[in-house]
Amino acid sequence: MGNKKTLVLGASIHSFRYSFMAIHSLVEKGHTVIAIGRDQGDVAGVKIQNKKNPLEEIDTVTMYLNPRNQRDYYNYILETKPKRVIFNPGSENPEFYPLLESHQIKVEEACTLVLLATNQY
Repeated sequence: MGNKKTLVLGASIHSFRYSFMAIHSLVEKGHTVIAIGRDQGDVAGVKIQNKKNPLEEIDTVTMYLNPRNQRDYYNYILETKPKRVIFNPGSENPEFYPLLESHQIKVEEACTLVLLATNQY
């Protein structure tokens, strides 16, 4: 599988949130994680940022924002040039898919936690 540098969008410090669980699982499986969210704090040793700093060599963006809140990140994601964006349950955004695909970014409607647990990440 190897290390897939992953950006978690919509990261949370709250243990009941799926983004929190995903960060833990990604770190556990040896992936490099960058997390962006409103919360201040650390999750599994990953500091949650609240700024859209330029990023390079991102393999995957895993989305935990509802479609309305994703709009602020459209250009940021396109500029980051990930290989794929995973839209976790509740974050599905058909409006955004054609834009991603036109930039050769793969769209996946899936659950990051399930992909990690079944070694399909």
